[in-house]
Amino acid sequence: MELYALQKHLAEFTRAGATLVAISPETPDHSLSTHEKNKLAFDVLYDQGNRSARDFGLVFELPQVLRPIYEKLGIDITSYNGDKSFTLAIPATYIIKQDGGIAYHFIDADHTKRVEPSFILKQLALS
Repeated sequence: MELYALQKHLAEFTRAGATLVAISPETPDHSLSTHEKNKLAFDVLYDQGNRSARDFGLVFELPQVLRPIYEKLGIDITSYNGDKSFTLAIPATYIIKQDGGIAYHFIDADHTKRVEPSFILKQLALS
């Protein structure tokens, strides 16, 4: 859902001089499915084993007690991520400047809280 919302504003991001990129622990096959389903016109990069997310301190292991619930919902994390780690990345949004500095970031362990594309666009105008 978040990727689709970003896609809807892609032209605005481009006009603001930004390059939109998503990073996902999903294997390229699963990521391609997400890419096609949401008709994404921006890159979704593969973060194998959540290595980049781990570097940013954004990884947690799904508790053992929740794993059967995910399975009943048809969410096979190990298949999607291509490993047996049961690790998930905390969603995060970064605006990275040309010099590599971070102009803005949004991180919330509650995966239902995301920054709105319109707010990202406002932050781009400030940076």
